[in-house]
Amino acid sequence: MPDPFAGHSDWAPDPPRPVVPTPATMGGQLRGRRVLIGLPGHGWRADLRADEKVVQGSRTYVPVMPEAEWYRAEAEQTEVFAPLVPVERVWVEELGMAGFGAAKKPSDVMSRLVSLDDPPRRNPTAALDADTLTGRRVVQLLEDGGERRDLRAVTELHTSDAGDICARVATELDWYRWAWSGKAPRTLEVPVHLLWLE
Repeated sequence: MPDPFAGHSDWAPDPPRPVVPTPATMGGQLRGRRVLIGLPGHGWRADLRADEKVVQGSRTYVPVMPEAEWYRAEAEQTEVFAPLVPVERVWVEELGMAGFGAAKKPSDVMSRLVSLDDPPRRNPTAALDADTLTGRRVVQLLEDGGERRDLRAVTELHTSDAGDICARVATELDWYRWAWSGKAPRTLEVPVHLLWLE
């Protein structure tokens, strides 16, 4: 079947939605949500998952654990230790508006500066423009315009048997299972034009 976009070099799919941190104090369900923790002016920690809020006395806390432990607990139906973090130090990773915020390589350091008051939003970066892919969170754009998230790149860019530039990805569950069990993940080869760093 001929490629309907052949000869249209200006065509490219819209980038995926950016990740926009939102204070956990804003409400909503937290169980299984990807979160960041930190303190304004000091820094942020990512690759964490939350459980539902807990109230102790007059304070509200969020049980937070590393993603690897969350995936293992869910897969093996076991309990894991989750430190309680004050709710005002937790931000939930929400998805922003589609079509806005594709990363462009900053031309100078001044354009990369951020405020330390909140965790910065993360704009998607085309896999083709990334320095490295292996182990990074990626988004696969689907043919119907949708997005497939919770993926990790397991290779760098390479040429497929068909001659396409692509990378192999795995679900995050398989990615983390690889670490705790040694079982290699099932992977999918994704063409580079449909792959973005989250």
